[in-house]
Amino acid sequence: MQVTVFGGTGKIGLHVVRRLLAVGHDVTALVRSPEKMTITDERLDLVVAELDDTAAVRDAIGGADAVISALGPAIDPFLRSGPLTEATRTIVAAMHESGVRRLIALATVSVPDPRDRPGLVDRLVPVAIGLLIPGALREVQGMSEVVATSGLDWTIARITAPIDIPTNGTLRVGFLGRDGVGSPMARTDIAAFLVDQLVDDRYVGAAPAISN
Repeated sequence: MQVTVFGGTGKIGLHVVRRLLAVGHDVTALVRSPEKMTITDERLDLVVAELDDTAAVRDAIGGADAVISALGPAIDPFLRSGPLTEATRTIVAAMHESGVRRLIALATVSVPDPRDRPGLVDRLVPVAIGLLIPGALREVQGMSEVVATSGLDWTIARITAPIDIPTNGTLRVGFLGRDGVGSPMARTDIAAFLVDQLVDDRYVGAAPAISN
């Protein structure tokens, strides 16, 4: 499968690219800083461009079978919201133009899913995030809204606390207040879940929360 990756030089994105290659996919990654791509492989092609370069985004997506977006805002209280949401709109538009249907993206549990049955703590999480890092919250919510209203075959994986530990073989997937999903999750396992959705349609049109 030919997969286009956005955010491929990030902490989760690098694991996504590595996992895709490991299971036999061909990868095109749009990157702003190619020196941050520490993976070299004959099946990995880089498109060096900014996310607001519409033509480059279109070129990166052309010929793909699916798109994985590992884009996410910086944890910065002074972050200006907007660029990643606009970039997601550009990605969705390019996918429609190219006839690419499958889109897998990241978000946090501050984004609701209609299947959730949130408790008090779940309801307080986005409030706290909005007070501490409002720009990041607006970006995550904006990106997720663009994906969920895209008309594509989308899945949004919602995470809480990504951490750098080895995979532990434990995966919890579900919806808040219903399925006992926890908080921490190894970044390697997040990447594996995203890649696994390429051949799994159980969560098409849904935003499951995931954890170890």
